Amino acid sequence: MTQYGFHFDMNRCYACQACSIACKDWNGIDPGAEKWMCVYEWESGTFPNIRLNALAFSCAHCANPACMAACEAGAIYKEEKYGAVLVDQDKCTGCRSCAEACPYGAPKFATDEPDCKMSKCTMCIDRLEEGLRPLCAASCPLRALDFGPVDELAEKYTDIRQCEGMPSPELTDPSYLVWPHREKQPLIPYDADRAIELNRQRGDLGTLFEAPEDLTEFETGTIGRSELKMKHATVAELMRATRNDMA
Repeated sequence: MTQYGFHFDMNRCYACQACSIACKDWNGIDPGAEKWMCVYEWESGTFPNIRLNALAFSCAHCANPACMAACEAGAIYKEEKYGAVLVDQDKCTGCRSCAEACPYGAPKFATDEPDCKMSKCTMCIDRLEEGLRPLCAASCPLRALDFGPVDELAEKYTDIRQCEGMPSPELTDPSYLVWPHREKQPLIPYDADRAIELNRQRGDLGTLFEAPEDLTEFETGTIGRSELKMKHATVAELMRATRNDMA
């Protein structure tokens, strides 16, 4: 079996959600928390070194799927041609053992009802059989997503399988490679301290803040999404974590 998977470039993604919308459209999924492709956004750093982060993630189609091992109903299996991890909904009981076991939060549920069956990314296996790429990769306007045999992706890019905040790849051997953010390079040199002072007092606008610390020190909870979180206890939590309101 040749294991297929995804490569994601964090430096290209600007969280437009095109991949998530295309996935829902192709698979006929209703609006809501049943998002096979999720775009997580979070903020890190403080002025003048702020970073808006985005991670587009559906499923890692792991070599050692924790979800499959946890499913007592035998509803989750790994098919042989592409290495896709799939779910047989006729066997699924909605017990959510898979969701508890998966470190990436890949199993999705439309509601919080206890009998709601799990669904997840299929690697667009129907498209693969037609010689097409998964629609998430095909729909990305900045080509942040790529797809193919994992060995070829690792040779083409790099064999990095986590960014800061993601689970260790040693847990499940994911078929998901990622280029983390490169170090930011200022295009135009400037005096950050001077910029802070100029912005503190804006003429007729009055004083915007009292001290430079007001831009760098915040009470806990002030920043709504300050870290990557991929697992969520409720559909409401998932919707808050993947809404697009950072810009």
